[in-house]
Amino acid sequence: MDMAKDLRGRKALTVRPLRFAAATATAGLLLTLTACQDDGADRADDGRASIVAPGRPGEKSRTLTPEQAAKAKPDDSPNAADHSYVQRMIEHHRQALTMSALAPERSASDPVKRLAERITAAQKPEIGAMQKWLSRHPAPAAGTGDPSAGHDHGHAPDHGSMPGMATEQQLGELTAARGADFDRLFLKLMTAHHEGAVTMAGEALAGGNNLAVEEMANEVVATQSAEIHRMRAMG
Repeated sequence: MDMAKDLRGRKALTVRPLRFAAATATAGLLLTLTACQDDGADRADDGRASIVAPGRPGEKSRTLTPEQAAKAKPDDSPNAADHSYVQRMIEHHRQALTMSALAPERSASDPVKRLAERITAAQKPEIGAMQKWLSRHPAPAAGTGDPSAGHDHGHAPDHGSMPGMATEQQLGELTAARGADFDRLFLKLMTAHHEGAVTMAGEALAGGNNLAVEEMANEVVATQSAEIHRMRAMG
C-alpha cells in the first residue's frame, strides 16, 4: 500500500488541519478586530475598549471585553502526543542529515546529490524550530500529574521505537557503499525513513493539541510525501 497516500486520506490529516485553520482564523479575527473608531461606539459602558467578534454565517456579531476574547481563543496547550512527536522527530531528522551527508562523496548520481542537499536544507532548520519549541514548552517533570510527565524527559528517544529509522548495520552498509550501489541503498533507506516520518506526523495530527506542532507535522506530511514520490521515480 502507498503509505503516503493512505495517510493523506485519513481523517487525522484532514480534519485536524481544518481545525487548525479555523482556530487560527478565529483567534486572528478576535485579535485584529479590536474596535478603534473615533466615535466611541466600540467601547463598553465603563469606557473600556471592546472587541467585535464576527458571528458565523447568519449570526450577528458579538461585542466582547478583552477578558472574554482571551477566553474565546482555543486552548492549544501541548499534550503528551505533542511532546513525544517533537522529541522523536528531532532524532529522526538528525539521522536523515547523517545519511544525506554521505551523498556528496559517495553518490554517482547528480539527482541523488541534489535530493540530499534538499533534505539537508529543509530538515536542518526544522530541527532548530523544534528545539526552540521544546525550550518554550519543556516536558513536565515526573510527579506533576500530567500524562506527558517523564516521557523521554532529558533522554534521547529510542531509535527502534521510531518508524523508518535505519539500523546501525544499514548505516554501516550505506557508509561503505559507493557509486550506483550507494544510490540504490540511499533511495531505499531514505524512502523508508520518509514514510516513517509521515507516519509519525499522522500520529501527532491525530493525538496532539498544540497548533504549532500541527503546523510542523503538516509540513512534514507535505514535503516528505512529495519526496517519497520523487525517490520512487528515481529508483
